[in-house]
Amino acid sequence: MAHAIVHTEFGGPEVLTLQEVADPRPGDGEIAVRVEAAGANPIDAKLRSGLRASDPITTPRRVGSDGSGVVTAVGSGVDGFRVGDAVVFTGVQGTYATDIALSASRAWPRPPQVSAAEGAAIGIPVGTAYQAARSLDVRAGDTLLVHGGSGAVGQALIQYAVLWGATVLATSSERRFDRIRALGAVPVAYGEGLADRVRSAAPQGVTVVIDAAGTDEALQSSVDLLADKTRIATIVRGADAASFGIRAFAGGAPTPLTPQQAVWRAEAIPATLALMAADAFSVEVGPSFPLAEASAAHTALHDGVDGKITLVP
Repeated sequence: MAHAIVHTEFGGPEVLTLQEVADPRPGDGEIAVRVEAAGANPIDAKLRSGLRASDPITTPRRVGSDGSGVVTAVGSGVDGFRVGDAVVFTGVQGTYATDIALSASRAWPRPPQVSAAEGAAIGIPVGTAYQAARSLDVRAGDTLLVHGGSGAVGQALIQYAVLWGATVLATSSERRFDRIRALGAVPVAYGEGLADRVRSAAPQGVTVVIDAAGTDEALQSSVDLLADKTRIATIVRGADAASFGIRAFAGGAPTPLTPQQAVWRAEAIPATLALMAADAFSVEVGPSFPLAEASAAHTALHDGVDGKITLVP
């Protein structure tokens, strides 16, 4: 039998339990995958706790949406996948599991240069970053300010923007400056006087701002630094972005992503896997936890760690 992490009530990490579930059988257009690694994302914890609104829990609810693994069965009507293929998948309910069935449209071949943990780490972060950067039309000649540059989304934003020819500044704690520099951005410390430090680091001014931190400081400094609010966006504070007059992409925003934005989020996965295979994109993998210790992984999410947390069945 397969196993999966579930919860039957909203609450702290302790509500997560390992439960035996039926072995997945792929339907039409689906594949079954033996999970090798699942990515733990902040949204997983927000949904588990009830901080992010979702439907009432009426049956054991599974957790996670990102992962990587090996195809174990292929349903009818599926082309391009065979048993034994290594894959990356995202946008799938319940990836904290040993085995899962999913739509083949949510999976992509994983190049041999990309580890299972790296593949599991990219889904939500790179989809979010790529879509945000495309929506704001980041390109050569821009000076982009990324709030929260050392996180998974922030690191992806830096790398896309640098690849596209933009100058990038990224906020973080000083402890993480070396990582930000290694990705090609100019680090700027959080804290009082942030806007002045950004002006000093970029006397030409910033032309785009993307907030992946969600602090009041990040949002207020953004509107202080850039008059054109159509080129300021948050991926965290969607619920109150309108009060600052800025754009929001998910992150609790009252309006859903547009069809084009959804296309960009999906497009990010194969594009990033190709970059990783060419050693042109770096993923910082953090601590790995056994699947049965999902509660400890969510505690680490809350406390903060360097790199992307993964769960390994």
